[in-house]
This record gives sequence, structure tokens and C-alpha cells, in this order.
Amino acid sequence: MNIGKTGKILLADIGGTNARFALSPSGRTGPIDYVKVADFPTVREAIADVLARRSNGEPPHRAVLAVAGPVTNNRCAMTNSPWVIDGNELQSALGFDSVHVLNDFEVVAWSLPALEPSDLVPLGGGDGLPGEPLLVVGPGTGFGVSCLVDRHGSRLAVVTEAGHATLPAENEREERVIACLRRRLGHVSIERGALSGSGLQNLYEALAEIDGVQVPHRDAAAITQAALENSCPVSRATLEMFCAILGSVAGNLAVTFGARGGVYVAGGIVPRFREFLAASAFRARFEAKGRFQDYLRNIPTRLVIKPDASFLGLTMFAEHNSG
Repeated sequence: MNIGKTGKILLADIGGTNARFALSPSGRTGPIDYVKVADFPTVREAIADVLARRSNGEPPHRAVLAVAGPVTNNRCAMTNSPWVIDGNELQSALGFDSVHVLNDFEVVAWSLPALEPSDLVPLGGGDGLPGEPLLVVGPGTGFGVSCLVDRHGSRLAVVTEAGHATLPAENEREERVIACLRRRLGHVSIERGALSGSGLQNLYEALAEIDGVQVPHRDAAAITQAALENSCPVSRATLEMFCAILGSVAGNLAVTFGARGGVYVAGGIVPRFREFLAASAFRARFEAKGRFQDYLRNIPTRLVIKPDASFLGLTMFAEHNSG
């Protein structure tokens, strides 16, 4: 990739606990610098420290920052840290020509066209249609959804809050689980009800309750481990339901966005059990849309396993917005 006249660019992936920075000379991502958010009062000081150590006398002219939170007017107030990432303030304070602040899942969407086969695990479907929207969904701390659309030479990553939509049920057992969660949570969203770390734990506790089974307290990692070891029937049933619901939700979003180019699963949870997902009801539930089953059948589903897809997305965005 050629960034062209823009020269060196600062790229960043900023979470609540850790931030990663890299300088991108000529479209290549340089070494990644890991920074603990707690070590710096502000993002400005963290960036200044990274540049002092890494810029080698040639400061970057632009910055593209991915943040784990909602972005409004090029600004994000982080939910789980005191940092406020304001692109306009950083531009003037640090002398950048431009600073773009993007939602982290928006950045993952930008990476999709550049992913290689080795970055992906196929999960069924056809070849998809060239030029059609690409959708990415990701269970992690929350549930991220973004859709990359190409139209008339322009490219846009649509950012959503789809994780807060109401969790659908596909069968009577899921209806009972959702009813149990509704008594606890009130509104049962996709994120809190199933497709996140806390959602997986909520599923586990609800399944134990409706089946009248006593189970030890487990977090998402422990539930996943017990399911994969087949040492706990409730954990196993929880992970099976998680995969099935992920398929249904991904299929719903595919028809919502017309994502006939492909649907990608990312996030921090699912790559830990890729074989389990491939053998689960995920793909069958993805396609189970009645009269639209043929529409879904040709859409490929793929699991993203590239560790630094965010930096690829940042570079793709920078290249596409270099004018």
C-alpha cells in the first residue's frame, strides 16, 4: 500500500487499559509501541512520549486513532479510562495536519478488503458478490458491528450500536432463557443477553436456573474452557447456544445491510474456539431465514484471526483518505 504524499502517519489502537501506537512510513506499519493508559494522565502526553522516542527527527504529519468507544464530532470520551480523545485538540496541540478519531470496529471494517486467506477461517457459504457490502460482527467486552460499503468510488464504514438491539429468540428454550434474563436485566440486548463476555456469563446462569442445576460461579473464560473440555454440561450448552445465537444475529444483520460481499466474525472471544464454532449450529442458524435462505446461502462467513487487523484497517483508512 502506498500512502503517497502524506508521508509518515501515527496510527493508534486505544482501549481502556492499553494503547498501541505505530508509525506508518510509506504504507507499512512500523513496530508497535504498547502503552498503559494509567501511566499517562492524557492521550496527548502518551502520544508526545511515543513521538519523542520513535519519530527519529521526522514527525508524522497525520494521525489516525481507533478508540474503544462512541465517536462524535471526531471526539471520544473513553468509558473505562479518564482519557478524552479529541482529534481537533490533538491536531492543534501536536502540530498534525489532520487527526481522525474512529470507532475501533469501524477500523476493523476498513481492514476487511485487505485481509489475506491466512488471516481468515472459512465458516461456510459461497463466494459472495464483488463490490457488495462487507459486514463485521464481534463479541468481546461488548458486541461490535460495522459495515463497509463501496458506492460510486466512495468507501464508508457504517458504525452501529446494534449490540444494544433486543436479543431475538429462535426456539422455545431460548425464549425461556430470555424470559429469565428479562427478570434480571429488564431489557435483554444482544450484548448483555448473549454475545459478549458478560453475555456469555448471563447465558450460563440463566441456563442453570431454567434447568434447576447448581453450578459454580464462572466467568466467560472459565465457561469456555469447561465447555471445550466437556467437563460441565451447562458450560457446553452455554457455548452451543452462544454460537447458535451468533449465527442468527449475524444472519439478521446480513439481510439488514444487504451484506452480500461477506460476513466476518471478529472480536476477542470467538477465535479461542474456532473449531467449536465451525462444528456448531452457527452457519445453519445464519441461513435459517425462511424465504431468504437462498439469499443467505451464497454469503460467505469467515472468522478473523489476524491479531493486528486494526492496524491494517487504520492503514487502509489513511490510504483511502489521503487527499
